[in-house]
Amino acid sequence: MKVNEFELTDDLFEESGKEFEEKKIMNRPSSTFLKDSWIRLRKNKGAFTGLILIVLIMFLAAFGPYMNSHGFDEQDLTRTNLPPKVPVLENLPLLGLSGVDIRGTDQYAAKEVTEYYWFGTDDLGRDLWTRIWQGTRISLYIAFLAATLDLVIGVAYGSISAYYGGRIDNVMQRIIEVLMGIPNLIVVILLILILKPGILSITLAMVITGWVSMARIVRGQVLKLKGQEFVLASLTLGAKDKNLIWGHLIPNSLGPIIITTMFTIPSAIFTEAFLSFIGLGLQPPIASLGMIVNDGFKMLKIYPHMLMFSSVIISLIMISFNLLGDGLRDSFDPKMKK
Repeated sequence: MKVNEFELTDDLFEESGKEFEEKKIMNRPSSTFLKDSWIRLRKNKGAFTGLILIVLIMFLAAFGPYMNSHGFDEQDLTRTNLPPKVPVLENLPLLGLSGVDIRGTDQYAAKEVTEYYWFGTDDLGRDLWTRIWQGTRISLYIAFLAATLDLVIGVAYGSISAYYGGRIDNVMQRIIEVLMGIPNLIVVILLILILKPGILSITLAMVITGWVSMARIVRGQVLKLKGQEFVLASLTLGAKDKNLIWGHLIPNSLGPIIITTMFTIPSAIFTEAFLSFIGLGLQPPIASLGMIVNDGFKMLKIYPHMLMFSSVIISLIMISFNLLGDGLRDSFDPKMKK
């Protein structure tokens, strides 16, 4: 039977199944590397959860201290060591947010305090909610500053070393080997003792040897890329060394650079918290997560809330950045593309 071409309709045709779907995927619109990486990152539940937690923590670090009227260094000895108490949630005794301490005493009623302190107070009557988020802000600031300096120094050092090679590379790599042979913690502690504890001294102490890992990773990437065709073509066309390094080699190494930076941030936060915990970090009245943990550790058995919240936030920050770093490593890997 002959069918007139004007009588052809869609219901006369059917898809060929799996083969047709594969062809549709192959013929899909072109996508960029970053867009494909973002799609793979969204499918990674652990990494995306870590990203959400990081955004939430950064939001609370920025605006948390302004959510009540208490200053981070405001002292009041009439409200010392108050347990956490949160409106509405105080009616759920299992949460421990009712203002009752471990001895079963309602401290708010005993001290005639009518205000709510969501994370409780410390031994000087300072609001822990405000202090913890103020400390988180300072800890994140130190970590991001140290990571940025590591990024700038490491990328510049590693790319120059790998690109020029020869004697320059040998000398620069011997310097890195000397720095790697010195324990990082000893360098940090000695520098802080010389410069006195503070945000600047802690940051400089972490940067002195912190950029070495970034430099080695960038060097490896540039060594792998500088012999490829697109670099040789640029050289043939007369491109300058500066344009080759910053216009071709570094952009094509962004994946490992971003991943290394993601792992540098939690390491810097832990270092700052450790230094503050042993008394070599920031000094009062400035608050940091390490200082708050140190203060809470002294009264852990009697007032566990003073240690619990700050420890949980440090743990969440480190877990979130590590989950995000693992997810970025997978999303930037072309082998993961389906």
